[in-house]
Amino acid sequence: MKFFATCPKGLEPVLFDELQALNVEQPKQTLAGVYFGGGLEAAYRVCLWSRVANRVLLEFHRGPGETAEQLYQSVQEVRWLDHMRPAGTLTIDFTGQSEGINHSRFGAQKVKDAIVDQIRDETGRRPSVERLRPDLRINVHLQRGEASIAIDLSGDSLHRRGYRLKAGMAPMKENLAAALLYRCGWPDKAAREEAILDPMCGSGTLLIEAVLMAADIAPGLMRKEYGFTFWTQHQKAIWQDLIDEAEQRREAGLQQVKSRFEGFDSDAKVLNTARDNARRAGVESLIHFERRELSRLSRPTGEEAGLVITNPPYGERLGDEPTLFFLYQHLGERLKADFAGWQGAVFTGNPELCKMMKLASDKTYKLYNGAIPSQLQIFNIRQRAVPEVVEVIDVQDDSAEPAEPTVVELSNGAQMLVNRLNKNLKQLGKWAKRQDISCYRLYDSDLPEYAVAIDIYGDWAHVQEYQAPKSIDTVKAFTRLQEVVAVLPQVLGFPAEQIVLKQRRRQQGISQYEKQDQTANFMEVREGGCRILVNLQDYLDTGLFLDHRPVRLQIQQQAKGKDFLNLFSYTSTVSLHAAQGGARSTTSVDMSATYLNWARKNFALNGFAETRNHFIQEDCIKWLKAQKGENFDLIFMDPPTFSNSKRMHDVLDVQRDHVELIDLAMGLLRPGGKLIFSNNYRRFKLDPQLNERYEVKDISRQSIDLDFKRNQRIHQCFELCRTE
Repeated sequence: MKFFATCPKGLEPVLFDELQALNVEQPKQTLAGVYFGGGLEAAYRVCLWSRVANRVLLEFHRGPGETAEQLYQSVQEVRWLDHMRPAGTLTIDFTGQSEGINHSRFGAQKVKDAIVDQIRDETGRRPSVERLRPDLRINVHLQRGEASIAIDLSGDSLHRRGYRLKAGMAPMKENLAAALLYRCGWPDKAAREEAILDPMCGSGTLLIEAVLMAADIAPGLMRKEYGFTFWTQHQKAIWQDLIDEAEQRREAGLQQVKSRFEGFDSDAKVLNTARDNARRAGVESLIHFERRELSRLSRPTGEEAGLVITNPPYGERLGDEPTLFFLYQHLGERLKADFAGWQGAVFTGNPELCKMMKLASDKTYKLYNGAIPSQLQIFNIRQRAVPEVVEVIDVQDDSAEPAEPTVVELSNGAQMLVNRLNKNLKQLGKWAKRQDISCYRLYDSDLPEYAVAIDIYGDWAHVQEYQAPKSIDTVKAFTRLQEVVAVLPQVLGFPAEQIVLKQRRRQQGISQYEKQDQTANFMEVREGGCRILVNLQDYLDTGLFLDHRPVRLQIQQQAKGKDFLNLFSYTSTVSLHAAQGGARSTTSVDMSATYLNWARKNFALNGFAETRNHFIQEDCIKWLKAQKGENFDLIFMDPPTFSNSKRMHDVLDVQRDHVELIDLAMGLLRPGGKLIFSNNYRRFKLDPQLNERYEVKDISRQSIDLDFKRNQRIHQCFELCRTE
């Protein structure tokens, strides 16, 4: 018989070695799997014992399949009553295409029709389609006009062992975990009774698979059904012999395991899931799970050799990367400090982060985690040279004052940064105090090597790292970021915990509206007599655009007795200033319920009721088109550069769409009214035709305060009035 064992991309060599160890005949590696030969016992053994394969296919017929008619005829050449009952159930997995068959669903339909028609013609009865638990799963692959027809002996994918009902936030498939362990040489380490530890174990998959290997437990032993269970040619006696053998090996293997298995995680909930998974796998007594932060990672007592293997987070949300830099750096420090003589292995979808560990990779394997290109990096951890530290204690004078803390020597670049920060603080600090400003920009990439923006919010600092070009070395960029964070408490006199770090990337769609954290860290600041809630930690932006300060204060001065409209209002701080200035009414329109609720809090904090202050959750373009009448005296509009939010009627591009936006807004102005139009697209050009229709005044320079003088292209701002 001819079989094909499938596997995820990149694991073909691992599967080939595994099948060789299972003594199959003539294994041959190819894309996405390995061909092999033998009898049914060989196929059953692979189903039961392969830790890497997804499926085992029994290929038993080939025929033409260029057209739908040829495919139908090739399938009918098989006598299907030899494989299933007349009233049984089936499902078809179809892959490939030809000139006559360009869709897998159409190909599967033709295969099903051929089988059902044949059985109905012979028996008068017909099988039915069942996708979840069919009696027979048929696999047809069409390539170069030829159809390969096979029976799927595995049924459900073999990676589903049966022990994992729930997983963590980023689950790793069991066969991928097993492949990583093979790549690290874990079976040989287990034979030498070495330890294994996962410091961020999640739902425990790596450790459970490691125990199954060490204890010689067949990964398929827990499964109740396979693809051959209801196949009419299934040889139950052969299968039962293999099960009996596997159960004996499991009992013996569990008695012989001497390795130590430890799993740590900071999430108690996910550790409970890991314990449940280990219990279902029958190995809970062998794995020690413990809630422990990475900072407390240490080598198990008495274990001179072992494997530290983990799949750390690699960043999917905006702002993740700076935090992950520290995580990977800390992991590297803990490994170098306490795991000399061990092997380390990190599997990640962001290999650049591994540079932060500052460990030389001895082996690197390119693999996939689902569709995500990933790498397994393996390190032989060597003893770190630790300089001798001498602590001098004066035992004669226990009343002496504590010694001054050691001053860390700064690099030349860091010292230049300190000098620039001190200079800016002296100049801007005095200016802010005179202007009664508590929130301002202190630094904005003044030194190109330190590409961050530093904003002061009272006695807090908000640091945003601009995304470095790909040409900049990751480690060097992060080292400079660390220097920024290190010197700020010294310069500002703020505790380190009052410095918030984020990474600012190019934004698309509504990503600027996405939460970065799950907490609600609001704090109050003051501006122009207004009390404003800002949040430095939970979102990419803080709730207050500092560069718009002069515009807000201008609107406050001009709003008395006027009906004010704020389009793309964000947290509506401009509306708040209008209300503070005595506006007759304010209307704030934004598509984000989160930010409009934030705005309501701002208004309530200042004692302004919603009877005269209205908040509308709507796509601004759609809302503008629905309005009629000249209802406003003063309008402020600050659209995003680009937005493709699902809530929007269409994609917004400020350069392309600003004429329509301005025309719609100007149509709502009463005679003598004014529109203030702003945006932060650096290459924005106001369409000349607007100068023909309206009185236009560029107020960009006047709308930039002292703290943004270095970055005067932070926004562009225009006043527009009717010409009549």
